[in-house]
Amino acid sequence: MTTTPARDVVDIDDLTVSFATDSGDVAAVKGVTLAVAAGEVLAIVGESGSGKSVTARSILGLLPETATTRGAVVLRSKDGASAHDVVTLSPRQLGDIRGVDAAMVFQEPSTALNPVYPVGWQIAEGLRAHGKYTRAEARAKVVDVMRRVGIPDPEKRVDHYPHQFSGGQKQRIVIAQALVLDPGVIIADEPTTALDVTVQAEILDLLRRCRDEFGTAIVLITHNMGVVADLADRVAVMYSGKIVEQADVATLFSSPQDPYTQKLLASVPRLGEGSARAVERSSRREAGWADSAPVVEARDLRIVYPGRLRQPDFVAVDGVSLAIRPGEVLGLVGESGSGKTTIGRAIAGLTKVTGGSLQVLGTEMNGVKEKTFRPVRERIGFVFQDPASSFNPLLTIAEAVAEPLVVHKRAGDAREARGRVDELLEAVQLPKAFGDRFPHELSGGQRQRASLARSLALQPELLIADEPTSALDVSVQARVLELFDELQREFGFAALFISHDLAVVDLLADRIAVLYRGSLVEEGTGAEVLGNPQHPYTQRLLASLPVPDPAEQARRRATWEQLSQS
Repeated sequence: MTTTPARDVVDIDDLTVSFATDSGDVAAVKGVTLAVAAGEVLAIVGESGSGKSVTARSILGLLPETATTRGAVVLRSKDGASAHDVVTLSPRQLGDIRGVDAAMVFQEPSTALNPVYPVGWQIAEGLRAHGKYTRAEARAKVVDVMRRVGIPDPEKRVDHYPHQFSGGQKQRIVIAQALVLDPGVIIADEPTTALDVTVQAEILDLLRRCRDEFGTAIVLITHNMGVVADLADRVAVMYSGKIVEQADVATLFSSPQDPYTQKLLASVPRLGEGSARAVERSSRREAGWADSAPVVEARDLRIVYPGRLRQPDFVAVDGVSLAIRPGEVLGLVGESGSGKTTIGRAIAGLTKVTGGSLQVLGTEMNGVKEKTFRPVRERIGFVFQDPASSFNPLLTIAEAVAEPLVVHKRAGDAREARGRVDELLEAVQLPKAFGDRFPHELSGGQRQRASLARSLALQPELLIADEPTSALDVSVQARVLELFDELQREFGFAALFISHDLAVVDLLADRIAVLYRGSLVEEGTGAEVLGNPQHPYTQRLLASLPVPDPAEQARRRATWEQLSQS
């Protein structure tokens, strides 16, 4: 018996895309040829600037007016009755096929959803644009698709606004928007980047169901190789605007051919790699180190946000006890709302302590006055999650890095501090000349290095790093993590490293603390917490982390499904 091969819903032939800029044309995509079969998940991977998002957006004609496109992008309808070369279509014709033949799931659902309209109205927008549905028919279809993407109680929640949904639920709403007209292909651009690993596992499960139940092909744009191993059937690797390798997912991970693919896979942090580093770090410590006074010590720490407009108080941190000793890195993990960032902000004096005790560098934070804490603050460095928003866009990198020195009167102005700034830039492996650039002139990884330089300007005894690598490509992330490890070894600061990526925390941390709904549920070395988790939440957290190995990931997914049902 012969089987009919799946029909291609997308056929890209020799696609070249360039953008007009003030300094001339810039080629973003160079001669790309790709096909996506019906019901197939194709992952396009590569670092920022490789051309993967431009290639994917060309399928829907979502490129700006400055783009010049050559080649063909043939998009077929789900039933195979019609085919269009997207490159040749007018804006009106593009409007007719968007949502019907192909749809987009954007990276950040908070910006994709309009805050002033109920989600049901927004999902029904596609129905109003493309079909003749009565209001009751449209509402029934919206409720049905919301139920199918896993929104509880959709009959009521159809009238709720975006801010009334969690991050994972908002991503489900965006997927419902894409599915409501039953398109042949969905382009998912980094659909899980901002999500916790447990929520990410649920969204990946939903995308898998989109393929299996709706028969939808998926073009997945991601830099998370664990996600690729979990979901993709086939992988295309892009570098500098070109496809350097294409293969089925098992072949790509087991025997990558191109040197760039090999380098990309080697950059991915894997669970268990941190044990050797932890042993090495402990061997360098002086005798009696474990008995030294902690830099940070919390005892029954409680932080409560008062309710407003007759809402009850929200307990963000509930009875947490932990300690960080000099030169030690404590990894703090847990999902959104677990209290990780709140604890970090409390240690930095940015959030008030409402109960228990929190000692930071010998100062009690419960009831502390700003005047008392000010001299302590300059002994603490802070690395933020998003360096793009934490830098003042009007200041050069040198001025931004010099800011703590000027504020704490270690230098009169940025010019006087320039010598120290150059030293710091060199310490984080940035050329001194980058100090004269503005934040927008640096890549994401370069900005994060500059953010590290700024946090080290005052030679802190304690560094708080809040999700410092979550928005970075794996290759860039690997360099930043290596740099963090080198700097910690050189400067000897203690650190609180907050992350939802367990493999990253395993690489850097001496000990790992797991938070769940404001409570500390497990603490120990990486080998203890990740090698033999005791608490059901830690087990679930560990099982939900996708690993860059398709065979191993299939086993982990089965474990996660069992734990989720129990």
